[in-house]
Amino acid sequence: MIPDSFKQDLLNRVDIVDIVERYVPLKKSGTNLSACCPFHSEKTPSFTVSPTKQFYHCFGCQASGNAITFVMEYQGLGYVEAVRELAESVGMTLPEFQPSKKEAQLRDEGPDLTAALERAAAFYREQLKASPKAIDYLKGRGLTGQIAARFGIGYAPDDWQGLQKPFPDYAKDKSLVDSGLVIQNEEGRRYDRFRDRVMFPILNQRGAVIGFGGRVIGAGEPKYLNSPETPLFEKGRELYGLSQARIPIRESGRVIVVEGYMDVVALAQHGVGYAVATLGTATSATHVSKLLRQTDEVVFCFDGDAAGRRAAWHALEVCLPLLADRKTMRFLFLPPEHDPDSFVREHGKDMFEAKLREAWPLSKFMLEELKSRVDTATPEGRARLVHEAKPLLKQIATPVMQFQMLKEIAHISNMQLEAVAAECGIALRGSRPSARHFTGPEGRANGGQGAEQRPYQEKGSLSPERRRARAFLRYALLVPSLAEKVPEEVLDGQSPEAKVLTLMVRHIAEKDLTATRDLLDWLHEQPEAELARSLSEEIMGTTFADNDIEVEFNKALEQIEEFRYENQIRELEAKDKREGLSSDEARTYQSLILEKIRLQEQRKAPRPVV
Repeated sequence: MIPDSFKQDLLNRVDIVDIVERYVPLKKSGTNLSACCPFHSEKTPSFTVSPTKQFYHCFGCQASGNAITFVMEYQGLGYVEAVRELAESVGMTLPEFQPSKKEAQLRDEGPDLTAALERAAAFYREQLKASPKAIDYLKGRGLTGQIAARFGIGYAPDDWQGLQKPFPDYAKDKSLVDSGLVIQNEEGRRYDRFRDRVMFPILNQRGAVIGFGGRVIGAGEPKYLNSPETPLFEKGRELYGLSQARIPIRESGRVIVVEGYMDVVALAQHGVGYAVATLGTATSATHVSKLLRQTDEVVFCFDGDAAGRRAAWHALEVCLPLLADRKTMRFLFLPPEHDPDSFVREHGKDMFEAKLREAWPLSKFMLEELKSRVDTATPEGRARLVHEAKPLLKQIATPVMQFQMLKEIAHISNMQLEAVAAECGIALRGSRPSARHFTGPEGRANGGQGAEQRPYQEKGSLSPERRRARAFLRYALLVPSLAEKVPEEVLDGQSPEAKVLTLMVRHIAEKDLTATRDLLDWLHEQPEAELARSLSEEIMGTTFADNDIEVEFNKALEQIEEFRYENQIRELEAKDKREGLSSDEARTYQSLILEKIRLQEQRKAPRPVV
């Protein structure tokens, strides 16, 4: 692991404007610079680079990050390679790797798991060259040597202890068991987990091997065998082929999620390089969040049989809380006799992409599936439809999409929209203001050129608690030193904004961070992809100076204090109506009123800029 101190020193020495301009011509645009995005096709520039924040953000595809991230994404490099290239450009030498806490613990107990997996991957690749059976199998599936090399495909020999060749200390090497390469039985005897299988290395986004998938040649069970869960490999978090698909995903503007390794590789062989696969597990929220950080369109491509439908429905349920107005989720069902591998080999790229254009949007799949479960010709069936739709509608994160689906369910069930909303426990909102901009804790629009230029959040779409937490998130992102002053009642909230704010305040304190660039980088590693996107857009469009932010922050603190007084005043007024107040309570009430008036007058008074 590269030390954080080295990373920070490197980012302080390089200028992101210089880095980006090596590849993309930038033009001055206010305090920032802009260009057509290098990660997706566009005619109007939406890619912005901030010299002051040392961060880039695309308002079209949501690509964002620092200088290291840009080099990784643009050149398709792993993290270490990108850091090394930037370091060499400014005369810095990459240090010897320092293990993370988890890696250090593992190394105390035995050799490094990553090194063991990389050595095994090299061994499997060499074994493929010496196995006519495995080569013929891959050729029979239509794969070339070039595509096999791109995905690092190998072969595990039909030998119970084949890994003894690259691991002379096979009987004692703890990393072999901890990495899942070898199984040790109760008697202490060891044998290879993967035997007589075509091997597919599973890479993390930095390009390091973290596990394997093995496909049996010919008959045998299980057809696919995956590495077990290890400290490096969690099936519910990783996607096969994402490292290789990153650039094609950016270029095409979409990603396809399939079920098998061979589906990914076969599609890439035929020019469809933007496919990834889940690793023998159902689609997870982490999978979807990770993909939404890469692109605006996710297409789930499953078999048309009952199992494929069940997998697709689970994916739909996972997607509902992650929906965003700018994102599209679609579902493609191939004929029952085909999977993506067989379909693209039989019909080719053009026919497969024609099928992709016919994929159902999430809304259609949801409605068609619900209608197939009931008899909409009867009152009982229509009532059942609303009952089935209720938990799904409540999960939809974006208010616009939720409203549209409510209308569709109301139409199908022959009910009034208000009745369906009431039955589902969803409050219908009134008309929304057309202007979208950052709102402070009171929902008040903050001024400034950046707030007018960049959309952020509709004023009426969030509860007061969420507005307050989002406001303080923005203040702490722009001026990290303010994080330690965020009030406890804001941090104690249960909203997504409050939870991220709490984590960020802790992160700032632990890492002693002082740069917006570092915090935006951290924010994009969190699961709340839409929150990260909207905050990045607002931050990139902000032109306030630090002292202006501090003035706004102090006003927000006063609002919080005023809210405290208002709550106490309301409680005393309610008690006065019920039973009257004691003399002490009456004096307290009067002092609270005076203190509230003082705060209001203080907020109205002009303040010197310090």
